[in-house]
Amino acid sequence: MADDAAGWRLDRALAAAVPTLSRERLKALISSGSVAGPQGIAVRDPAAKAVPGGVYAVEVPEPKPAHNEPQDIPLDILFEDDHLLVVDKPAGLVVHPAAGNFDGTLVNALLHHCAGRLSGIGGVARPGIVHRIDKDTSGLLVVAKTDRAHEGLAAQFAKHSIHRLYYAVVAGLPKPPLGTVDAPLARSSVNRKKMAIVEEGRGKRAVTHYRLVEPLRGASLVECRLETGRTHQVRVHMASIGHPLLGDPVYGRSRPEHKDVLKRLNFERQALHAAELGFVHPVLNENLSFKSALPSDIQELLRALTV
Repeated sequence: MADDAAGWRLDRALAAAVPTLSRERLKALISSGSVAGPQGIAVRDPAAKAVPGGVYAVEVPEPKPAHNEPQDIPLDILFEDDHLLVVDKPAGLVVHPAAGNFDGTLVNALLHHCAGRLSGIGGVARPGIVHRIDKDTSGLLVVAKTDRAHEGLAAQFAKHSIHRLYYAVVAGLPKPPLGTVDAPLARSSVNRKKMAIVEEGRGKRAVTHYRLVEPLRGASLVECRLETGRTHQVRVHMASIGHPLLGDPVYGRSRPEHKDVLKRLNFERQALHAAELGFVHPVLNENLSFKSALPSDIQELLRALTV
């Protein structure tokens, strides 16, 4: 242990000495008896004072297998290194297993793709999902492969420093063409599967900056830059100002002129695509930026609605 760690908590000192393990992971290892002190005796208190110059042995057990099964599902990977990867998710792919979708998810695909190359995030072999996009939303996601990457990315999301830009096809023509929706969100008290705008102090702060990109026939292509990233944020915010997303089965009601187009194209999802993603690499400290072109179904929808 470094001499300058005098007076430090043991978990803090070990996190500085072993940067590949997060402080939370080290707390768990200490509490479970996996850290031996200078006398060779297990230290079980993360708050115990570190002994400067002392030698500590950290035993990291093999990650327990996640309950999710690896599945060979094709992935469109834009970037990958030892720490993280960036995926361009197609519409229809659920991110994380849950009731009704226990397999066939992005997590199942990642467990197969990263076989043998995932550290024990939280003690379990699983990809670090630090943010999600809805099943029927397409576009970019960053996934952590290590504790250190997970912790670093989560901190950036918490600080709202991640660049995220979505394209949406909405009903009507937004006026003004450039604006901000600043309205807190929480679970609806009527339908727990829905999100709703609530009074200040009752929900989480949610901010969406929108800009008109192209007027269409009875609709518009807009870009939405997220200052925060809440569940269903773009869908709820755009609907709240009278411009719900086309094809949205939860927050929108298709206008008659749109129903025929959506039916003819067999377009059965919200017209929303996560097109840009930018962040600082949590380990290498490099700025990374990615773009994803509009998928073919949204491009076809735009052509059908072109004035």
